[in-house]
Amino acid sequence: MPNFDTSDGLTLHYSVEGNPQGVPVLCLSGLTRNTSDFSYVTPHLADVRLIKLDYRGRGLSDWAEDYLSYNVPRECRDVLDLMDHLGIERFAVLGTSRGGLNAMTLGAMVKERLLGVAFNDIGPVLETEGLEVILGYLGRNPGWKNYREATAARPGVMAGFANVSAARWREEVEKFYHQTPDGLIINYDPRLRDAVIEAGTHDAPDLWPYYEALADLPVAVIRGGNSDLLSEETFGEMGRRIPNAILATVPDRGHIPFLDEPEAVAALREWVDRLKA
Repeated sequence: MPNFDTSDGLTLHYSVEGNPQGVPVLCLSGLTRNTSDFSYVTPHLADVRLIKLDYRGRGLSDWAEDYLSYNVPRECRDVLDLMDHLGIERFAVLGTSRGGLNAMTLGAMVKERLLGVAFNDIGPVLETEGLEVILGYLGRNPGWKNYREATAARPGVMAGFANVSAARWREEVEKFYHQTPDGLIINYDPRLRDAVIEAGTHDAPDLWPYYEALADLPVAVIRGGNSDLLSEETFGEMGRRIPNAILATVPDRGHIPFLDEPEAVAALREWVDRLKA
């Protein structure tokens, strides 16, 4: 199992798939998620060197003693530790939700190391409605006894999603919960909730300059048509501020698209072609 040690002493999990000689594309998942978030899109990106990271406190990575290290700057430092471990100087980022925030921050920190960024349902403005939904479940066990119950309940709790098979919802719940004798539990450090609440007590930076600084790189923005976190207005403004950005809307999806939908795949394939150019 591939692991590496961060500069502050944690052991984090990662994986590398695809073409070893391909363009390095680092997959950064959502806030509570892990490398399995990108399993659906992996077959569509077989020609790139696809690198996936479990953030600290998530998936198969170590939990931190200090939960306050669950923050964007530290996660970006972990990314650079991983790239240095792999001997990769420049790389592209496919960022889902939190991963897109990390991508913008990496652009502010070390833009010279970025080849391009693809955003999955995230932008410089986060809608309050979507943030409240996330805070509602963050760090809390779901209350379902087993995967069957969770699968049956999933369509009712995933706002904005339609035309999703029961098999896909089953895959999802198996990815993000562990089965125990007492019911399902989350597979990440519950203190992530405390870290997010603490971060919310500080003024957030204006992320538009971070986003606009990427204008000379290949950029793609994918939005769930019913997203409650990335508004249609912000999505449109992202296109206006970077006119050559690849924009795609995935119908029947809220936050976040699975990335194997035809619209998402087409956008990512065009983005990869630009990375290779």
